[in-house]
Amino acid sequence: MNKVMLVFGTRPEAIKMCPLVNRLKQEPNFQVVVCTTGQHKEMLQQVLDVFSVVPDYDLHIMKERQTLFDVSIGILQAMREVLEKEKPDIVLVHGDTSTTFNAALACYYLKIPVGHVEAGLRTYNIYSPFPEEFNRQAVGIIADLNFSPTQRSAENLLREGKSPESIFVTGNTVIDALSTTVQSDYTNPELEWAADSRLILLTAHRRENWGQPLRNIFQAIKKITESYDDVKVIYPIHMNPIVREIAYEVLGDNDKVHIIAPLSVIDFHNFIARSYLIMTDSGGIQEEAPSLGKPVLVLRDTTERPEGVSAGTLKLVGTDENVVYEAVKQLLNDKMYYERMSKSINPYGDGTACDQITKILRNRFKNNI
Repeated sequence: MNKVMLVFGTRPEAIKMCPLVNRLKQEPNFQVVVCTTGQHKEMLQQVLDVFSVVPDYDLHIMKERQTLFDVSIGILQAMREVLEKEKPDIVLVHGDTSTTFNAALACYYLKIPVGHVEAGLRTYNIYSPFPEEFNRQAVGIIADLNFSPTQRSAENLLREGKSPESIFVTGNTVIDALSTTVQSDYTNPELEWAADSRLILLTAHRRENWGQPLRNIFQAIKKITESYDDVKVIYPIHMNPIVREIAYEVLGDNDKVHIIAPLSVIDFHNFIARSYLIMTDSGGIQEEAPSLGKPVLVLRDTTERPEGVSAGTLKLVGTDENVVYEAVKQLLNDKMYYERMSKSINPYGDGTACDQITKILRNRFKNNI
């Protein structure tokens, strides 16, 4: 029997890894071990509960106002103990978080093979997004198996000299997750509040947007609510106190904006499904929303998901107040433009990524069974 360990720590990672955990557990010849770092502890638990995933290890690395130094040191030291105890045949990490990089680095030090889920995303600017672009490039050096969500991400890895035999285009596991979470009969008081409006769902928390960029985004939102009577905004706010301070300063007294607690994955996916458009600086939402037919304005200067931009499901708008304002106006005013964005083909797969990854691992270990 082969031991497969999955390591993740943030809510977005959990949304994409929990379906894979459950799929791998169906394999009789795999022993599945789940290790969470607790990087987003409260939000992480919500996702674990939805998918009925119980970690074998929780590293509890979260500290108040922790820095990247704190996170990295905590994960690296704790992962060494877990890996030396479990001795997995392969460790699967996801995407581009500090958990991903440091878990992969610990595996490298112990010469344990690494499988990288959502491999090959690139902006080629290691400070945008920060520190995610560095993290995923570094994991790309370490990984033995690369599960790329799209052909374009696979081609990035090929250009970087990765062996073609190590790269597999599987689609994105987040599409698998949507089949579990989106419900036709879902209701919520916040959605009832917004029922008479065109709802904008906002997420904004990324580190490189802290400070003036966030202020610009919130000012643009404020102008939109002042310009359109039929627009309301729901903002599930991140736990970070820096984000919260600016949000409440600019939008706290706006009766057309509801700043609410972070949503569970079921709530969030169903909010997306019932929104008119999405504004986000998140990565995963750039894949989730197009799957549900929702246009996405990306509040960043770069994106590692250019497939969505090429397909027309995403528009990169940055954080300039006027640019963001005009981009939202265009979607609200131009029905044909809105229809083109909402009906573009989603480039991130057909919901079979977990099956494909499981098959690849089965083939890798078939001589050991």
